[in-house]
Amino acid sequence: SDEVAIITARRLAREEGIFGGFSSGANIAAALQLIEQQPGITVAVVICDSGLKYLSTDLWA
Repeated sequence: SDEVAIITARRLAREEGIFGGFSSGANIAAALQLIEQQPGITVAVVICDSGLKYLSTDLWA
């Protein structure tokens, strides 16, 4: 959901210093869900956008 993507993008910035956008948050959230469902798997995630273009949106409000 949009809310999960936002929460995860903010967490990514706060905990890892990676300033991504909505899709980055969604990608990481999906990866975390996969890891939770299948412990021990390896998941690679591509962070394909910066959070800069979202500074005036709800993502960083």
